[in-house]
Amino acid sequence: MIKKVLVTGANGQLGQTIKELYKENEIGLDFVFVSKTELDITNKAELNTFFSNNRIDYCINCAAYTNVEQAEKTPEIAHKINANGVQNLAQICKKNNVVLIHISTDYVFDGEKETAYVVGDKTNPINEYGKSKLLGEKHIQNTLTKFFIIRTSWLYSKKYGNNFYKTILKKAKTEKQLSITTEQKGCPTDTINLSKFIITLIHENRLDYGVFHFCDEKEMTWYDFAEQILIENNLTHNINLVKVNNYCTFARRPKSSVLKN
Repeated sequence: MIKKVLVTGANGQLGQTIKELYKENEIGLDFVFVSKTELDITNKAELNTFFSNNRIDYCINCAAYTNVEQAEKTPEIAHKINANGVQNLAQICKKNNVVLIHISTDYVFDGEKETAYVVGDKTNPINEYGKSKLLGEKHIQNTLTKFFIIRTSWLYSKKYGNNFYKTILKKAKTEKQLSITTEQKGCPTDTINLSKFIITLIHENRLDYGVFHFCDEKEMTWYDFAEQILIENNLTHNINLVKVNNYCTFARRPKSSVLKN
């Protein structure tokens, strides 16, 4: 029987990447892609109806509130989606015997560790976004036995969504100088690589459920990443990159959120 895979939050950068990579359906999976307007994970009645009317084997949850700055100012919105919505989804998946694959974040850690974070390290989020994502993780772990929680780092797509990669490209064409912090360190992760990892979990019928870390393995600062983007796109002559060690944001950010796969 062909496995049926639901992708929530399908209009985000990860959802759109999965759709592009597997739209030809050459790997024997039947995908259903739904945006927030088509299926709102914060609406439990809507979830119940959808799962009752559709046979689903796997649910890849890409639905999330990811505006870190705004989450600090209006945490109730972040918690509604990243915690309460995920709890709804976990309960529905349990009721319908669906394997949940949930995307989490490096921001569940405080960034004080000098080496890469492993799965078993103590979580300690320092901003509301991280707190809401950690609560989502806990709801899944308290509800389900068949789940994959995948923490990833500095996720970006070269084609979809609003992200650091695309912002640097845009600014390189309109600005002469760009100041980028060296005070944060992580592992920028291409949505293509994360998508392939997720599909491998399904395709191989993996049963080693639990929490995973997945990121591209090159550790760098935001400055390093910006420099890489400019070199990759032959734009180094367009803009002057300046290193800064201050990074003024409303939300606190982990200094180092490197994850060990």
